[in-house]
Amino acid sequence: MPRIYLHPLPVRIWHWINAVTCVMLFLTGIQIRYVGLVNLVSFRTAVAVHNWMGFVLIANFFVWLGFYLFSDKITAYHAELNPLKYFRGCLRQAMYYSYGIIVGAPSPFHPTPHRKFNPLQAITYQILMLLLLPIQCITGILLWNLVRFSGAANFFGGVRVVDTVHVLIFIFFAFYLPAHIYLGTLGRTPTTHYKAMFTGYEEVEDGESADAAE
Repeated sequence: MPRIYLHPLPVRIWHWINAVTCVMLFLTGIQIRYVGLVNLVSFRTAVAVHNWMGFVLIANFFVWLGFYLFSDKITAYHAELNPLKYFRGCLRQAMYYSYGIIVGAPSPFHPTPHRKFNPLQAITYQILMLLLLPIQCITGILLWNLVRFSGAANFFGGVRVVDTVHVLIFIFFAFYLPAHIYLGTLGRTPTTHYKAMFTGYEEVEDGESADAAE
């Protein structure tokens, strides 16, 4: 079975740190938000862990950003520069996820080391990583120390607005995570994508990516 090297070591390390950090943030965030209804740990412990995990997430984000900005792997997100072709690719992939996969149609996209994301993945990950995650980090920092950052919080509409935005993005990520886990099972086998995130190599069918196969 041919293999292609999709995920360099820095990406794999970033991914699993990000995964563990997000789960910890979800759990502690629920504890903080629903104190009295949820009793996983004490409120003080939940706040402390949430804050520390938030800083880990921020540091990890800059690792991700630096890797893609200063390596040729940025093509994973911007391999297709034709907007019309890109839109058609997103539409084809959406049709595959919503219908084609049910009837056993072949995937319209085959990954290569420099283009490992299908168009729909590429645009989704860019929205998540370059818009929603930075907003979540900024609002989290403001809420972390409202005394120090009261001016900035007021600039964005006050504590209530900042807190609401933070919670809404949390809710979005809470729905996104199960979808992400499910989509991870849609490889050649249900474990193909998960194995690749540990080894870096993904098995492909003969002829899928002959130019990138081992």
